[in-house]
Amino acid sequence: METTDAATRAPRSERAERPARADGPARDIRPPRPSAKPNGQWKVDGTAPLNANEEWKQVDGGLSVRERIERIYADGGFASIDPTDLHGRFRWWGLYTQRKPGIDGGRTATLEPHELEDEFFMLRVRIDGGQLTTEQLRVIGGISTEFGRDTADLTDRQNIQLHWIRVEDVPEIWRRLEAVGLGTTEACGDVPRVILGSPVAGIAADELIDPTPQIDEITSRFIGDESLANLPRKFKSAITGHPSQDVVHEINDVAFVAVEHPTLGVGYDLWVGGGLSTAPRLAERLGVFVAPSQVADAWHGVAQIFRDYGYRRLRNKARLKFLLADWGVERFRKVLETEYLGVALPDGPAAPTPVTTGDHVGAHRQKDGRFYIGATPIVGRVSGPTLTKLADLVETHGSTRLRTTPHQKIVVLDIPEDRVESLIAGLDELGLQARPSLIRRGTIACTGIEFCKLAIVETKAYATAAVLDLEERLAAFDLPHPISLHVNGCPNSCARIQTADIGLKGQLVTIDGEQVPGYQVHLGGGLASQDRDEAGLGRTVRGLKVTADGIADYVSRVVTRFLDERDAAASETFAEWAHRADEEALR
Repeated sequence: METTDAATRAPRSERAERPARADGPARDIRPPRPSAKPNGQWKVDGTAPLNANEEWKQVDGGLSVRERIERIYADGGFASIDPTDLHGRFRWWGLYTQRKPGIDGGRTATLEPHELEDEFFMLRVRIDGGQLTTEQLRVIGGISTEFGRDTADLTDRQNIQLHWIRVEDVPEIWRRLEAVGLGTTEACGDVPRVILGSPVAGIAADELIDPTPQIDEITSRFIGDESLANLPRKFKSAITGHPSQDVVHEINDVAFVAVEHPTLGVGYDLWVGGGLSTAPRLAERLGVFVAPSQVADAWHGVAQIFRDYGYRRLRNKARLKFLLADWGVERFRKVLETEYLGVALPDGPAAPTPVTTGDHVGAHRQKDGRFYIGATPIVGRVSGPTLTKLADLVETHGSTRLRTTPHQKIVVLDIPEDRVESLIAGLDELGLQARPSLIRRGTIACTGIEFCKLAIVETKAYATAAVLDLEERLAAFDLPHPISLHVNGCPNSCARIQTADIGLKGQLVTIDGEQVPGYQVHLGGGLASQDRDEAGLGRTVRGLKVTADGIADYVSRVVTRFLDERDAAASETFAEWAHRADEEALR
């Protein structure tokens, strides 16, 4: 049932009568909630650890484990790894144990981590801003082929993930990545994760500002910095200079969105406190204008607030969004300015509603007259050989630059106009479509039970089968816009289920008295785009569940019903229809 919380903002049609505000909807500023126990806020309660996780982080920080991996574990193999390193500190270097094959989803919540895990790792390659060269891509492809059984997934955080990695091979993998300017430092863990950046930074004809210098300054100053290597939990960042707002800024801990100030010129609008998982909350504007030269310091200030005031006692309350919910925007801004920046930031305008899509699929002219081409794999799944062939293809078309995106897409830059069609044909041969169906274009999926120890249901395979089926079923229909279908293997929302037109949350469902893999359905969510003024979370329909092999049946049914019932004259979107429709129409 739809709520009216500030984090669940209604689609455009439901807000038509509300007075416009430059700074967004009004929000109550609440005092901190009283607590019978300390929350583990360093600046309030002191730094004494209140749980085992906080204890080992203080005893030996996660960054230190690299030396042991290179000196001890790579020689001794999996059995030689200290359990705390294995289940904790390895994450600081982009390493998670992957799920042992054959363990069904019903046992995910009943087994201990060591019972679920295999003696192989997922390795996350950190790609800040999504910026890659063909040389770097070829190295990742080679690592996948030689060490990862050809696995490679484009994530919705612009990284590339490999699987089947042995600890014995990690030092050599690091050597190869770092030789071309890549790495895995703080790709996971209670640290500043990868910084999302506009995939068309520096090349789009309509961008307001190139955020690359700001991303580079943050990463060079703060990634791998011991002072930020023990945060309460993960810390996610995003920066864009493009008017499509293409970095899902509303669901990041800190985000900077380009705006033009009437007197101060082009800079950034600062957002804080977004995050999904099992307690979704959309970020809020602080209402300040951040000049490009101030971005790194403002980012650092927000990160330090999280470090010093974030809740550490309970990990399920340890994200920045919970602190913001208790403090409110006004107090957060005051603390940032007075305790960490030492200067007041000027008030700033909100960015206007995007007028173009932010996934950058298709061919688009760059500011220099050449073209960038965005292409769609099915649900982010590629492979080592595919990445290697892609690097070759791009180079034969006169370019050496690519970008990953927060939508599991890949963007090729700098293509001469007379080579565009040839590149598109070559991409299609690799399974990377620059002119995909709207269903393929809008579908993403998390890792799922194939590799993830938290998953309950498979995702990639079921989502792929659904896309191929739906492309046939819906071929005769004229969809007014891409329908975003996000498939997640558990409640943690790595695939952003609450902000999709159709979000599927993995769980076991009971059919004729038997439990089978399936999904709970969220409908009508979305982030700010050309089709909606601001972000909002989807609604759930009581009792509505879809079996894992029934995705195509359900999506076909609900989409065709939308097409029959939508107000075409008002350009009604799927999300708008889903929020106004009766529950029976959504089943």
